Amino acid sequence: MMKKKSVPASKPFLILFLCQIISALDVPLDSKLLEELSQPPTITHQSPKDYIVDPRENIVIQCEAKGKPPPSFSWTRNGTHFDIDKDEQVTMKPNSGTLVINIMNGGKAEAYEGVYQCTARNERGAAISNNIVIRPSRSPLWTKEKLEPNQVREGDSLVLHCRPPVGLPPPIIFWMDNAFQRLPQSERVSQGLNGDLYFSNVQPEDTREDYICYARFNHTQTIQQKQPISVKVFSTKPVTERQPVLLTPTGSTSTKVELRGNVLLLECIAAGLPTPVIRWIKEGGELPANRTFFENFKKTLKIIDVSEADSGNYKCIARNTLGSVHHVISVTVKAAPYWITAPRNLVLSPGEDGTLICRANGNPKPSISWLANGVPIAIAPEDPSRKVDGDTIIFSHVQERSSAVYQCNASNEYGYLLANAFVNVLAEPPRILTPANKLYQVIADSPALLDCAYFGSPKPEIEWFKGVKGSILRGNEYVFHDNGTLEIPVAQKDSSGTYTCVARNELGKIQNEVHLEIKDPTMIIKQPEYKVVQRYGQVSFECIIKHDSTLLPTVIWLKDNHELPDDERFLVGKDNLTIMNVTDKDDGTYTCIVNTTLDSVSASAVLTVVAAPPTPAIIYARPNPPFDLELTGQLERSIELSWIPGDENNSPITHFIIEYEDGLHEPGVWHYQTEVPGTQTTVQLKLSPYVNYSFRVIAVNQIGRSQPSEPSEQYLTKSASPDENPANVQGIGSEPDNLVITWESLKGFQSNGPGLQYKVSWRQKDVDDEWTSVIVANVSKYIVSGTPTFVPYEIKVQALNDLGYAPEPSEVIGHSGEDLPMVAPGNVQVHVINSTLAKVHWDPVPLKTVRGHLQGYKVYYWKVQSLSRRSRRHVEKKILTFRGNKTFGMLPGLEPYSSYKLNVRVVNGKGEGPASPDKVFKTPEGVPSSPSFLKITNPTLDSLTLEWGSPTHPNGVLTSYILKFQPINNTHELGPLVEIRIPANESSLILKNLNYSTRYKFYFNAQTSVGSGSQITEEAVTIMDEVQPLYPRIRNVTTAAAETYANISWEYEGPEHANFYVEYGVAGSKEDWKKEIVNGSRSFFVLKGLTPGTTYKVRVGAEGLSGFRSSEDVFETGPAMASRQVDIATQGWFIGLMCAVALLILILLIVCFIRRNKGGKYPVKEKEDAHADPEIQPMKEDDGTFGEYSDAEDHKPLKKGSRTPSDRTVKKEDSDDSLVDYGEGVNGQFNEDGSFIGQYSGKKEKEPAEGNESSEAPSPVNAMNSFV
Repeated sequence: MMKKKSVPASKPFLILFLCQIISALDVPLDSKLLEELSQPPTITHQSPKDYIVDPRENIVIQCEAKGKPPPSFSWTRNGTHFDIDKDEQVTMKPNSGTLVINIMNGGKAEAYEGVYQCTARNERGAAISNNIVIRPSRSPLWTKEKLEPNQVREGDSLVLHCRPPVGLPPPIIFWMDNAFQRLPQSERVSQGLNGDLYFSNVQPEDTREDYICYARFNHTQTIQQKQPISVKVFSTKPVTERQPVLLTPTGSTSTKVELRGNVLLLECIAAGLPTPVIRWIKEGGELPANRTFFENFKKTLKIIDVSEADSGNYKCIARNTLGSVHHVISVTVKAAPYWITAPRNLVLSPGEDGTLICRANGNPKPSISWLANGVPIAIAPEDPSRKVDGDTIIFSHVQERSSAVYQCNASNEYGYLLANAFVNVLAEPPRILTPANKLYQVIADSPALLDCAYFGSPKPEIEWFKGVKGSILRGNEYVFHDNGTLEIPVAQKDSSGTYTCVARNELGKIQNEVHLEIKDPTMIIKQPEYKVVQRYGQVSFECIIKHDSTLLPTVIWLKDNHELPDDERFLVGKDNLTIMNVTDKDDGTYTCIVNTTLDSVSASAVLTVVAAPPTPAIIYARPNPPFDLELTGQLERSIELSWIPGDENNSPITHFIIEYEDGLHEPGVWHYQTEVPGTQTTVQLKLSPYVNYSFRVIAVNQIGRSQPSEPSEQYLTKSASPDENPANVQGIGSEPDNLVITWESLKGFQSNGPGLQYKVSWRQKDVDDEWTSVIVANVSKYIVSGTPTFVPYEIKVQALNDLGYAPEPSEVIGHSGEDLPMVAPGNVQVHVINSTLAKVHWDPVPLKTVRGHLQGYKVYYWKVQSLSRRSRRHVEKKILTFRGNKTFGMLPGLEPYSSYKLNVRVVNGKGEGPASPDKVFKTPEGVPSSPSFLKITNPTLDSLTLEWGSPTHPNGVLTSYILKFQPINNTHELGPLVEIRIPANESSLILKNLNYSTRYKFYFNAQTSVGSGSQITEEAVTIMDEVQPLYPRIRNVTTAAAETYANISWEYEGPEHANFYVEYGVAGSKEDWKKEIVNGSRSFFVLKGLTPGTTYKVRVGAEGLSGFRSSEDVFETGPAMASRQVDIATQGWFIGLMCAVALLILILLIVCFIRRNKGGKYPVKEKEDAHADPEIQPMKEDDGTFGEYSDAEDHKPLKKGSRTPSDRTVKKEDSDDSLVDYGEGVNGQFNEDGSFIGQYSGKKEKEPAEGNESSEAPSPVNAMNSFV
């Protein structure tokens, strides 16, 4: 019996489903086959159903499809044919159905608003796209309205209506003041989902005239501003407390319909005094875990990915100390259609049956309709093989003309689904896709798989034969797979041979032969054995193998499953591994692995290294020096040297080194001559003329070199003319009008005789000039003056001595001196590749203007400013050099979102030419760096407070922060991950509804429009038990430091009449804290006598409360500055004046005393009034007159950390929510329609402010992107 592998049947519905699949053909993914088979069109890409476009840009409506033959495309607009040839603004991309509507060259986006549908058609059918609704985005202006001031009694509720213009898509709403500061929101004051600003109760601090509602339209990147709303809160005593009343929604019940898969948002905002707290419950059930979130201080209930199970009644309860109020929202979850079974393509053979099934669900239940080739099936051409049964089309006995594309439309009142599925009826004779005469090689007793990949329609029958005229294969020794593969489970030697695969259907028959060879298995007949060897001994492991003669084995040895050490002591032979001079490190397991192309075998053995028995120590030393040197066979240019070796000292001599001394030119200096093997004691040496030679020999072994031998006798060779000319001849000008010719002088023995000189010759290249020559002494340089700038010269230098000239020298090319380039590169262009890389191009300068060797181009570039921080800094120019005649280069390492300048200069050997005009370019935004810090504080039972710092390098405009967190249980397993998006202007977050006594892991990163930056992580634990706040307590210690004093302030909660003290000291010092007592119950104190430019630590405590202190704060005093007020007490003229006044008073007292003794009266009081004490009236700084007394420190400016400047005017504090100046300053204002028309500019003289706007109003556009 034949075995055939198939899928077993189980349940009836599964059988029916499989019948559909089995009846359809599977088309193999063979590229050549797919190119030949016909196929109806398939839509591969299309634009979204609801397509909102930017009215300022070209409209691109996507429609891509595939098919065989390639499909053609057509469009309908609002249900009628859209003739694109008649509209010059509309084009269709080649080999595509995608439409491009040219808006940027005069087209109006509103004119092309409508419903578009694409049809892709070929001879086998037509596929259609969804209905694509094209709508241009709109950002209308705010309607003008007269806003009356709101006068509200303290404690009453208030609603400020925004009523933004209706845009497409709807705008994002936020509230700010005139200074572009985000209005703070809380449980008392918050923005509703409709954009209105709700006050549960107003307080006196709510009084202001600049409540401004902003609407941001993302599609057009515009922001509209409502006119400022004025609120004045008047106080009445006492303020009446009120129980909660719902501001929104009104009444006791309401309804809400939401679609399946969307986000459900329910809102309750209540008025009351004290401020009510909101709580949410679901009647008769629980709020869904992991999908429920509370926003807007629990006033908004958010449930993501809603389903029908989320329908029900949701109750919000607003409660304060006087009572409560509730509202029930009845939520109904409806559903647009969604697929249960989408129709799938069918490939059938003529005469086969098949079905298309289209099943969808929704609420309400969607209706199913069918189309054939884009036409409702009711009016489509009839097909007798087709029968429609609701959501199913049944095909019986199909023919080739039955090929078509069917569309299933499932729709209800909330939407529709459209799916294309084709029926492709193919009549194809059998094809075998496996290559002919393919050879299979298998090891004996292993399974053999012989492929016969095939295709045909109808599906061919597959039969296997062995041999050319063999019978059909049957029996239990074979397994026949559905894909045509023949399996021989246990292949034997007699299984070798030729096998024939035959595929046949009613349209034809085809066959293919494959060949099977059975190989003998590889075996290790002599395995390595366990060995014990003494240290420094030798060991060998055997690995003798037997293998099939047609296979080529490779043997690999491993030590401890790793490659053998790279050591020459390991010798790998054909059948063994030998280790020489074994050491303790060689201990381990050695494995022999034998690989062939078909199999692999291995065997292992252990090597144990033991200590060797002690042996007498052998003394190794350097060899003794050679001796008895003898010179024989003296000739003019050669001589023979022989010697006798010294003692080897237990280490063989490896080689001898021969050195020579030139007693005529360099006496006492020994030079290397040659070396010979250690077995050789005679050498023939080559000699040079006019040298007085002496020779010595040095012996070398593994220990080192011997001492040199005694010198041989001297031998003086005869003189001769030079054999060679100077090397390395060059001609390089040092000035624009000269040529410096240099060369390497011949060494003493190279002169070959006395009277060494040089003949220097030169002539201008490519000019019909004679050679100019000069003979110079034994030098290495000659300067030719009066040459043109940078022209080529032919140069040669010839050696000569008293006996004659050297051979004719070769010529070299040199150049006279260079001068600086004359012109700058032109047409400098910059292409910004990404946020950190740019490419710069330039035109090369004419070579004649280089006036020297072109060495390359230098690009100078520097950062002008950061586009995100708007602050200038010290300009650090960077230089990149591009060698040769390059006309482009890359500028790496740029900072994202920054403005740069660059220029290009040509460089020659003299220097740089003039710079090209500065080119300005800007880098786009990048991803930000990680936030500078993440701190987690104030743990409670169910909440944690997160504080963070903005990224050190934002690399653009921050759009938001992403916070992800998950709980960690006692076994360190991570729970579900929750993700929160936080506005970019926030710097802290209170995370509520956490589990008590639970550890959480936080992942935090910032985002720009480009993407997310790197994240930082932190862990924190909620507390086990709620701990009541400790009273009393001191918090919010702040400092404002100047040069020699600091103002310390704090907030105190606790019993009245506490006596405070301030402790301070130098930060990082181990000295004891200094203590200052605060008079009375004030909450501020001035520390005096501080050292300028010093960092201090400070803390505040209360007397009588042991260990009760605030947390430490750190501040730094400003650097010492010259006081603007002159200290007159140290001025010489003042000291002299005081001395004169004192002397005058002394004289007056003496006179008064004398007159008094005479009985007379002296009007002392009038005299004292006339000479008032000058200490009470210090000199004025400017004119030297006496003026009003003032503390000199009052005129000293406060340093970093001060909250109040020296002129006593209060400046706005820095805030992440602020749009204040970034360092460069911006001037901006709004048009009458509320649109922003400001732009960045440099700082200007401040002008008087008009209205409530600042004269240096910052741009709101970029900053507002960070708020929402």
